[in-house]
Amino acid sequence: MTVCGIEITTTAPFTIAADGSYAARLAGHGDARYPERWTLTGPEPYAVPLPLAQPEEADSEVLPLADGRVLIHRRVAERHAFALLYPTGGAAAGPRTGQLELGSIQPEGEGVRVTLLPPAPDGHGAFALAVGDAGATVWQVAGTPFGPEPVARIPGRCSGGVWLDRTGRLLALDRELHGVVKAVAVDLGRGGEVSPLLQIAEGSADRLLLADPDSGLLLIRSDAPGEQRLGWGVLGSARPVRFPECLRADGATATPFAVQPGQALMPETCGVALRLGDGALALWRPCDRHVFRLGAPVGWLGGTGLWSAQGRLHLPYATAEVPCGILGLTPPVAPPPPVRLEPVPAPAPRPVPLQQAPLR
Repeated sequence: MTVCGIEITTTAPFTIAADGSYAARLAGHGDARYPERWTLTGPEPYAVPLPLAQPEEADSEVLPLADGRVLIHRRVAERHAFALLYPTGGAAAGPRTGQLELGSIQPEGEGVRVTLLPPAPDGHGAFALAVGDAGATVWQVAGTPFGPEPVARIPGRCSGGVWLDRTGRLLALDRELHGVVKAVAVDLGRGGEVSPLLQIAEGSADRLLLADPDSGLLLIRSDAPGEQRLGWGVLGSARPVRFPECLRADGATATPFAVQPGQALMPETCGVALRLGDGALALWRPCDRHVFRLGAPVGWLGGTGLWSAQGRLHLPYATAEVPCGILGLTPPVAPPPPVRLEPVPAPAPRPVPLQQAPLR
């Protein structure tokens, strides 16, 4: 498919491990789909197919772990089954795929939707979100001794899922309760204790899109300014959320997918990669007053990428000529001298809610 002269890949989502070591996707077409693992460390990336005797359904989900195994989530009748896949066999035997069954989830009631959450920061555990009319349940589906187990129950319909720390304890979810959507923080270390995270205006819909634990930078979408806008704030800061005018044109459809890590105490200098509504790519920093639009690579996978601490954005792509490729980009201009914000406080057991933001 081509949009505005850019070829957009229509394959299943491409997921990168939290440490950037591996990635995974559901490759193939039609009725011949199979998991595929990418190794991103080393001089060049390479892909390893992980097929089994039967092809996978198109709605199966895959997620890479830091040890190279790939978690797969399958719908089996009314159950949701989970397993770990890994390459095995030698050169003489040919490539083989090993499978370790982890168990399944039997949702309570009808209409419950189960999806994998983003890769856990520790790289070893994996979590899923089950959402029904009665509420939501966070399940740990990998890294437990006895199979999937519930770790948090949250009233209201939840969506999204953003990790707020490097340990995998604090998870942000967008919760709809009494007709209002607000991002909340779920403390998995306290039995799923829920606390407010975004409270921009009383009746506004405030969603958290992305967070960087190093700097505390939060990327937010809210209608508090009177329309859907992209904004940014700092976790634990007393400053309000800001909605830059340069993001206004794309605020309703742009999706941030990567933040430059390693910028401790300087969230305004973090590079942010955006996938725009027309499929294009854009780069932006909170300290910038404009957005840099760039041409997306042909075959860009899932609109995803990984931003290194050195300031280079890595975009995965696959074409007939290059089935496993990574394109490296550097921001067009150097950032201006940073205007230092107040320091981010030491990590607390729970995130401190952001204060209310002015509409102007």
